Amino acid sequence: MKKRFTILLSLLLAAVTMTLSAAEFTVIPPRTVIAGQRFTVTYRLKNADSDGTALKVPEIDGCKLLYGPATSTMKSYQIINGRQSSSTTVDYTYTYLAEKEGTYTIEPASINADGKTMRSSTASFKVLPPDVTTQSGNRQTDRQSPASSEVRDVTQKDVFIRILLNKKQVYEQEAVECTMKLYTKLNVNNISAQSPPTFDGFLIEDVDLPANINDTEHIDGQNYMTAVLRKYIIFPQKSGKLTINSGKYDIEVVQYETVHMGYFPTRRPVVKTVHVAPGNLEINVNRLPDGAPAGFTGAVGNYALKTDISTESLRTNEAATLTVTVKGSGNIKYLKEPVVDFPTEFEQYTPKQDINVHVAGNNVAGSNITEYTFVPQSVGDFNIPPVTFVYFNPSSGKYETLTSGGYHVKVAKGVNSVSTTTAQQDITAKNNDILHIKTGDKSQSKNHEPVIHSPIYWIFYILLIILLATSIFLYSKHVKFNADVTGVKKARANKVAKRRLKDAERAMKLHQTDKFYAELLQALWGYLSDKLSIPASQLTRQNIQQNLTDYHTPQSLIDRVIALLDECEMARFTPDITNESVETTYREVSDVINEMENMKK
Repeated sequence: MKKRFTILLSLLLAAVTMTLSAAEFTVIPPRTVIAGQRFTVTYRLKNADSDGTALKVPEIDGCKLLYGPATSTMKSYQIINGRQSSSTTVDYTYTYLAEKEGTYTIEPASINADGKTMRSSTASFKVLPPDVTTQSGNRQTDRQSPASSEVRDVTQKDVFIRILLNKKQVYEQEAVECTMKLYTKLNVNNISAQSPPTFDGFLIEDVDLPANINDTEHIDGQNYMTAVLRKYIIFPQKSGKLTINSGKYDIEVVQYETVHMGYFPTRRPVVKTVHVAPGNLEINVNRLPDGAPAGFTGAVGNYALKTDISTESLRTNEAATLTVTVKGSGNIKYLKEPVVDFPTEFEQYTPKQDINVHVAGNNVAGSNITEYTFVPQSVGDFNIPPVTFVYFNPSSGKYETLTSGGYHVKVAKGVNSVSTTTAQQDITAKNNDILHIKTGDKSQSKNHEPVIHSPIYWIFYILLIILLATSIFLYSKHVKFNADVTGVKKARANKVAKRRLKDAERAMKLHQTDKFYAELLQALWGYLSDKLSIPASQLTRQNIQQNLTDYHTPQSLIDRVIALLDECEMARFTPDITNESVETTYREVSDVINEMENMKK
């Protein structure tokens, strides 16, 4: 009976947990749209008890509604550490045509769900002008996506890298944001730096970037997909005209050519390499103004000062601390310790500095905390004068001085902690690295037997020889394996395919159908190329069938491979695809790759 009650209680708790998620209604706008192109706006109802009703969406000026809503529902269940959770998502997708360029606002939409009216937030997006043709100067009305572009000559107008600075006129030690950005009209497969950028005369702070989020920008009459590759905060260390060497890069781009074989056209990837050199950048660095106040040690930025003392009443030979905290933004990571004028009767220790900084926007912010430990040696009343901190503010172009309050310290007589005897002395804790002289038996060891006569020596020696021989054997096998390029590709074919299948699965969960089928094709074509040792330029249906036959592949498996290639190619041009068919295709591709991997030639 007790066991049944426990099970029933667990089920009730799980049911309550699964219904605790609050319902929400949001809008998912497009990031950037090209004039003349179609785009979608999705309204998402999440964790509602039932499907919404009375959905009302606003009109978008300058954009024509083509059709909608297209409704899709997704449910998920999770059990983490014995706790169950579920979520239900209903997407209402509308398709529009962007008629002209500009910035547009999507007003809130409304829907009835869970007995109340829910509203989405306001959103906005940009419509960029279409590409300008280089021959006639007329605007294109429908620009091809990078994934569908035919094979053609690739120039540095199709793909390039720029090094961007948020300002080119600064003071010494002033923070500058430096961004390396990729611009492309084609799919980029890989980027390798032949020579990385160099920042002579600068201190550098790397910026941790989130996962790349592609956007679209309009430059010189052309639209480019963009991605931020690297970002730095740099601090010039000297005045004058400083040069940033942007480096050189090799960019692999992927195009697709149509091959007519059988009844259906087939598209296969073609990889080309573009050599890119962004060119050098110059930045003008101004000297800091003359007449810096006393105490200026090179701090540039915007700061605040705070001091704190552990106690103002203590005894002789007792330690106390004075903490000086500088907060703000600028070259805070490289600040020198503020000078504190302690009374001569105070014994001082080496200050301890604690720096905690992070990148905030286009600057570095945080705190620089210095802890001063002092021990008074005399009785009396003493004054610790105010601490001053001088910095240059590049926003105002002036030096600014911060001053803290002083402290009045009262010192009473303390107990003498040092006692001297004829035996060993106790050492006070001023220096923890001074230890007592070890006492005990001072007689020397009388065992002078050579270590070579010990059995342990010979056992250890033999083990070393065995370990060395094993290492040489394994290394030779590794070198031999890597020398076989074809064998390496075959061995790693399944691993590469699984990595690409994960990208396809991620696109499937985000309902990015075009990207899903592109990743799926990339995984299947790449696996066949590596497994069958066929160069990418020679991947055709006929070659694949012939090589699979030579590989002693069952005819049924060959037919499934060819059918999946045709299905993925056709699905990319099919507008209405259900989630079930997408998941079925994904499982089919995974099963085919696993079956081929388990075959023995």
